[in-house]
Amino acid sequence: MAHPAFIVKTAKNGQFYFNLTAKNGQVIASSEMYTTKAACENGIESVKENAPAAGVDDQTAAAA
Repeated sequence: MAHPAFIVKTAKNGQFYFNLTAKNGQVIASSEMYTTKAACENGIESVKENAPAAGVDDQTAAAA
Protein backbone atom coordinates (compact mmCIF):
# COMPACT_ATOMS: atom_id res chain seq x y z
CA MET A 1 0.00 0.00 0.00
CA ALA A 2 1.22 3.44 -0.88
CA HIS A 3 1.22 6.12 1.78
CA PRO A 4 -0.17 8.56 2.70
CA ALA A 5 -3.47 6.70 2.85
CA PHE A 6 -6.80 6.45 4.58
CA ILE A 7 -7.16 2.90 5.91
CA VAL A 8 -10.68 1.73 6.77
CA LYS A 9 -10.91 -0.84 9.55
CA THR A 10 -13.59 -2.69 11.51
CA ALA A 11 -13.44 -2.61 15.31
CA LYS A 12 -14.21 -5.63 17.50
CA ASN A 13 -17.68 -4.19 18.13
CA GLY A 14 -18.45 -4.17 14.38
CA GLN A 15 -18.18 -0.42 13.95
CA PHE A 16 -16.00 1.22 11.32
CA TYR A 17 -13.16 3.71 11.67
CA PHE A 18 -10.24 4.97 9.64
CA ASN A 19 -6.61 5.75 10.21
CA LEU A 20 -4.71 8.33 8.20
CA THR A 21 -1.12 7.37 7.57
CA ALA A 22 1.89 9.52 6.68
CA LYS A 23 4.37 8.86 3.87
CA ASN A 24 6.38 6.61 6.19
CA GLY A 25 3.32 4.49 7.07
CA GLN A 26 2.92 5.86 10.60
CA VAL A 27 -0.64 6.52 11.79
CA ILE A 28 -1.03 10.27 12.22
CA ALA A 29 -4.79 10.42 12.85
CA SER A 30 -7.61 8.08 13.85
CA SER A 31 -11.29 8.77 13.38
CA GLU A 32 -14.27 8.33 15.61
CA MET A 33 -16.30 5.10 15.36
CA TYR A 34 -19.01 4.95 12.71
CA THR A 35 -21.99 2.58 12.70
CA THR A 36 -21.88 2.14 8.91
CA LYS A 37 -19.10 1.89 6.36
CA ALA A 38 -20.81 4.60 4.29
CA ALA A 39 -20.64 7.00 7.25
CA CYS A 40 -16.95 6.17 7.66
CA GLU A 41 -16.35 6.90 3.98
CA ASN A 42 -18.21 10.21 4.40
CA GLY A 43 -15.85 11.02 7.29
CA ILE A 44 -12.86 10.43 5.02
CA GLU A 45 -14.34 12.73 2.37
CA SER A 46 -14.93 15.39 5.02
CA VAL A 47 -11.29 15.27 6.12
CA LYS A 48 -10.12 15.46 2.50
CA GLU A 49 -12.34 18.47 1.87
CA ASN A 50 -11.75 20.39 5.10
CA ALA A 51 -8.20 19.57 6.21
CA PRO A 52 -6.27 21.66 3.64
CA ALA A 53 -7.83 24.82 5.11
CA ALA A 54 -7.53 23.76 8.75
CA GLY A 55 -5.56 26.02 11.04
CA VAL A 56 -3.79 25.20 14.29
CA ASP A 57 -5.49 26.06 17.59
CA ASP A 58 -2.73 25.67 20.18
CA GLN A 59 -4.46 25.46 23.55
CA THR A 60 -1.44 24.47 25.58
CA ALA A 61 -0.40 26.57 28.55
CA ALA A 62 2.87 27.44 26.79
CA ALA A 63 0.92 29.23 24.04
CA ALA A 64 -0.12 31.97 26.48
